[in-house]
Amino acid sequence: MQLTHDLELFPVYTVTQLLFKDVKNATELRKMAVNGDINGALINPSMVVDAFQILVAANKAVHLHKIGKMKTRSLYSEIIFNLSPTNNISEAFKRFGISDSDSAVHIVLVHNKEETLNIDDIISKVDGQQIAVDQVSDLTDAAKVKKLYKVAPQEEKCGSLLDAVVCRMATKDVA
Repeated sequence: MQLTHDLELFPVYTVTQLLFKDVKNATELRKMAVNGDINGALINPSMVVDAFQILVAANKAVHLHKIGKMKTRSLYSEIIFNLSPTNNISEAFKRFGISDSDSAVHIVLVHNKEETLNIDDIISKVDGQQIAVDQVSDLTDAAKVKKLYKVAPQEEKCGSLLDAVVCRMATKDVA
């Protein structure tokens, strides 16, 4: 169900992803995240093409955290910000964070391998059905993703939507 991946560049860190649909308590979850009761990034899965997109954002967030160059206040807000193709933090939260009306949530946890992560505690806070993370594409709004990332039809002929999205995420800081 969940997807756990070690970060190659930061081998002491592990990223765990959880995906839920038919979520009925998005408002409470968002408040818990803001208050620090859920130590993770709560992402709107309609803007996520693949779990790899989340790994790219998490890897970049850990890197910026390690070198003290984060643009946001926490590692989890930095993950949400790194998903965005723009440098506008509030727009990133609006487009990629969960809103009160969302019925699905993608939860991202970054933890030290030495720490024990209580995933059951986080799962118990979500009033919804957990599904396999590799099903995230079933929840993707491809039209919204293409519009936000400005993906042209010609670009999709020579590469995937995931390629286009990750390329924009990776190059947004290049001036």
